[in-house]
Amino acid sequence: MVCNLNISRRKLLTFSSAAIAGLSVNQLLSKAYAQQVQNSTSFSLPMLDKAVVPDATHPIRLNFNENALGMSSLAKQAAIDAVWKANRYAKAEMPLLNKALAQYHQVSDTQILLTAGSSEGIRSTISAFVKPDAQLVIPELTYSDGEHFAKIFHLKITKVPCLTDWKIDINGLRKAVENYQGFSIVYLVNPNNPTSTVFGINEIESWIKSKPKNTIFIFDEAYAEFVNDPAFESADKFITQGYDNIVLLKTFSKIHAMAGLRVGYIVSTEENTKNIAQYVAGEKLNYCGVCAALSSLKDTQYLAYCKKVIDVSREIMEKVLSELGFHYLKSETNFMFHKTSIALNDYRELMKEKFILVGRDFSPATDWCRISLGTPEEMLYVAKVMRELRQKSMI
Repeated sequence: MVCNLNISRRKLLTFSSAAIAGLSVNQLLSKAYAQQVQNSTSFSLPMLDKAVVPDATHPIRLNFNENALGMSSLAKQAAIDAVWKANRYAKAEMPLLNKALAQYHQVSDTQILLTAGSSEGIRSTISAFVKPDAQLVIPELTYSDGEHFAKIFHLKITKVPCLTDWKIDINGLRKAVENYQGFSIVYLVNPNNPTSTVFGINEIESWIKSKPKNTIFIFDEAYAEFVNDPAFESADKFITQGYDNIVLLKTFSKIHAMAGLRVGYIVSTEENTKNIAQYVAGEKLNYCGVCAALSSLKDTQYLAYCKKVIDVSREIMEKVLSELGFHYLKSETNFMFHKTSIALNDYRELMKEKFILVGRDFSPATDWCRISLGTPEEMLYVAKVMRELRQKSMI
């Protein structure tokens, strides 16, 4: 059924984040419910009055884990307003963002370091801990930037095989560190990319708290705001508890929908952030991005609604994958990872012919596809295409 997902800003602002999270999928997809609350200015959210009809010029982009809902209206306006001041550096605004993030993570201002997206955070953190005998320890299937920068710095790279369904082998990672005489940089993406799965903080807590010698843990939590699993906790808990072997990487690219504005940050001890700061660009962040990030942090109701809409998109995708018998992993992000019934490249081309762009190859998972979650409107179209391809025995 094609429905209307719009909701008024005035109505939304009367909800708490918990109330938004409590809305059922049927409520969110109910046209009657949407009409009930459409009595004032609306968010720019997807309207499902008519089906999506993509074409070669406007395909459905489900290949880069972008947030298809876009920034909140507050963040958009802040970015627009900042354009008129973009001939200046954001010297006044960056400390405000730094302070807001410190309050959010309950740390001091000196424990926050702003970066141009999470990629700069990964690069600069690895740079800060490069040593002649250092190794990067990673799962065999994870986000590639850690390995990419480690190769640039000529680090030894140790990949630990995953368990069933690409579950990260924490004990295997620990053994790889314990069996190595030099310095270890452990890079952990949680939730993981491309699998979209999480590991519980209890699985790694004893290892971190044992303070293994010559070891630093980098936690990349780009997708943490999408997680529903109660076993998940942010690694910032270790930082607030005073542990100095943790560097947490965060970004505004995902739930805040600011991938093109390049704003990220690092949370760690004052000593670590001071060390890493030597390897970042300094006060050169995007002016519009900094202003948008400040406003987006305040728009908590929009972020909660945004997460709920992604939950709806995920449910649509789960339903069609189950219906067609595709094995998939439990998703805790704005993308899913599922097995393909045909060669991945052939599957990708079939989808592209229908103007749907899905993820690239992720070795060694050569028969798995990563598909980002677009708007519910877009996912209804994807589900329709997949059913049609099955009917034709093409997938």
